[in-house]
Amino acid sequence: MGEKQLVTEPEIRETPASDGRPRAAVVRDALGVGVAVGLSGFAFGVTAAGAGISTLQACALSLLVFTGASQFALVGALAAGGNPFTAAAGAFFLGTRNAFYGLRLSQLLRLPRAVRPLAAHWVIDETTAVALAQPDRRSARLGFTVTGLTLYVLWNVTTLLGALGAEAIGDTKAWGLDAAGPAVFLALLAPMLKTATERAVAALALVLGLGFLPVLPAGVPVLIAALAAPVVLWMKGRRS
Repeated sequence: MGEKQLVTEPEIRETPASDGRPRAAVVRDALGVGVAVGLSGFAFGVTAAGAGISTLQACALSLLVFTGASQFALVGALAAGGNPFTAAAGAFFLGTRNAFYGLRLSQLLRLPRAVRPLAAHWVIDETTAVALAQPDRRSARLGFTVTGLTLYVLWNVTTLLGALGAEAIGDTKAWGLDAAGPAVFLALLAPMLKTATERAVAALALVLGLGFLPVLPAGVPVLIAALAAPVVLWMKGRRS
């Protein structure tokens, strides 16, 4: 009889950057994501101004909230005449996904305790995607930091420019800028839907959101759409 082998979960490699991905490649990918998404802050600034939010309020949202989908959900619901509490609830619910990202990134990055509160502010879709794509911890830290810094600076600068330039642009709906934020979010989300379960959740959420949009107050359909995940998981459990 052969020797028994102990099967363990693979550990994240703590290798120097020279043994993993080249630092230049990590920085290049991180900058690409940060710049591409950061520029869409201009659309948020314009949309926020069109919804009646002041420049100071729009900039405060980008500085303190810093999660694009939640920010667009909030101003979109307000622009549609939704109740502020309902709009805030929808934005908060969308933002809770970052807490789950944080659980995974805390194990991956293992940052010093002193910088964790600051790093938590940068835990969003884009920084998570770049960090998880790296083969080792050092590359993941570099990708997370460069993406977070680039995106945070650009998002806030373009939010200010968009809010200040809203009057010159005119009707934001005529330009289609109110759809820029959701379009960016969907473009980032689509490649992540790799399994049949994930695609089923996305499809059901789309049906629920659009189906209830004409009959429910602004901000409520997105809360209803969130029921897609537990419904699909329950159906999958029943079949198995």
